[in-house]
Amino acid sequence: MLLCKCDVFTDTTDCTYCQEHGETTVAVAWCSVCDDALCEKCYGAHNCTPSFRHHDVTDLSEEVKVKGKRKAMCKVHKQESLEFLCQDCKKAVCQKCCILYHRKCDAVVTIPSQMVIMKTELTEMIKSLTKKEDETKFRVKEQKLQEQRERDHYSLMKSHIQSACQKVIDRAKEKERKLLDRMENISHKHIGQLKADIKSGEMSVKMYQQQIELIDQALQSECDMDVYEMYHGCEAVGDADLKEEGRIASVTFRQDTDKLSKSLDDLPLGEIKVLYESVLDLKATPVLQDTIDIRVADDRSKPNPIDVTVLVVNDTDTVVVTDWDNTSVKSFYVKNNQTQHSKLSLSGNPWGLTKLTHNRVAVTVPSRYKIVIVEVNPDLVLRLTITTSKQYVGITSLTPSTLAAGSHSPPCVDILDMTGNVLRSISPLHKGNNILQYPDFLSTTRTGNILVSDCGTNRVVCLTPEGDVVFSYRPTGDTALKSPQGITSTDTGDILVTDFSLHRVIHLTESGQFVQNLLTSKDCIQNPRGMCIDERGWLRVCLGKGVIQTFSCK
Repeated sequence: MLLCKCDVFTDTTDCTYCQEHGETTVAVAWCSVCDDALCEKCYGAHNCTPSFRHHDVTDLSEEVKVKGKRKAMCKVHKQESLEFLCQDCKKAVCQKCCILYHRKCDAVVTIPSQMVIMKTELTEMIKSLTKKEDETKFRVKEQKLQEQRERDHYSLMKSHIQSACQKVIDRAKEKERKLLDRMENISHKHIGQLKADIKSGEMSVKMYQQQIELIDQALQSECDMDVYEMYHGCEAVGDADLKEEGRIASVTFRQDTDKLSKSLDDLPLGEIKVLYESVLDLKATPVLQDTIDIRVADDRSKPNPIDVTVLVVNDTDTVVVTDWDNTSVKSFYVKNNQTQHSKLSLSGNPWGLTKLTHNRVAVTVPSRYKIVIVEVNPDLVLRLTITTSKQYVGITSLTPSTLAAGSHSPPCVDILDMTGNVLRSISPLHKGNNILQYPDFLSTTRTGNILVSDCGTNRVVCLTPEGDVVFSYRPTGDTALKSPQGITSTDTGDILVTDFSLHRVIHLTESGQFVQNLLTSKDCIQNPRGMCIDERGWLRVCLGKGVIQTFSCK
């Protein structure tokens, strides 16, 4: 509602009329209709004018400075005051404006008649603004607390990074000390041997000089016996063999520079993961951004993508997928504006996939009782093969040094170290029955719990790493799961699950409550399996027709 400027106050100390004539006279009265301050003389003239006699005039004392109301005048008709309000046009108008311009308007009322409504609305507005002010103050207070928490958090992370680096430096210094100590011991022995050889050689030189002098004297002697004795004496002397076993011939220091550089590149100091707010808006309509056909030239079978993740390697988004029917892991990326791929063939059919570091993934090969570690450059390189005691299918990374993996026989989720040793085996019971049968897909929540998608019991289970059940989602009716497969969670804690048979992606709350069908067959979702959310907030879904579809929700 538009308000007129009739509540603006003006100073009434001096007479308005006298000021117009260049005089300054103290006002004794105020006419609210004329919007003028009047001195005693002008006040008398004002009352003598018949048209002014009934104006509302207020007496003013000599000592008091009063502020009175003044009227707002029409900008079109300068002599007319704004007394009406056109509610259709939301505009304050004068009487002439009403006649000339607002005759066809349905709601033209006087401003005084709207005072109660306007004041009521303004009062409510004050309440609303006060509430918003309080809310904003509270939010700012919370943000300041969060700012301090984040400063403390960054300081703690900095300390952890420095501590990790210092441990590496300490180990490197220890290695350096051992190498230097060994080098010093070898050097001392080698140089000692050389000094002994030099001293022995010098003694041999003196001995040879003495022998030469004796032979020379014998040759100069006129006695044949002197020559004969010297001759037989020299034959008996001969050369002594002074060589020792274990003598050092030379010492070298070899360094594999490439291996050292590779070790430094792979040094597991840790990684910094950034979670962005509102990157994935699950309230928005998903939009298809891209479709990747994972078939490559040397495939012998139709591609069957099972699980997928996305890594950012050298600033390149790299999609990594397991292809069950072609017994391989594949990567797809864009380089020089061209889509390129890499294929790593395995000895068995790969299933589950999880990101370990910024450039490494772990892949389950259940038929071979193995978990393989693959480096993504973004081309794929097999780095390590871990032999396991069970045929693990689903897999997720819990910490840099532990994995969670799902097994069919027996049905369980095991916590493993990076050598395949079982640290803990989880077989949760519900009403006396194990609620796991085929834990084919796993994911880690933002709080470190384990999400399990089990197509054997048609449920989603959330477990703590200690084995406690946080929730078990197994609805009936329209929201019932028929064949749950891939599972992932967002940075806000929301959970997404694919249903292979019902061709949909389901959205659950962090506590396991149904929210919506995020994607359905209407979105071209056909037999979805594994999925992930990349750092952009894009949702990648493996489909049975051999493609990976990418959706954005912003």
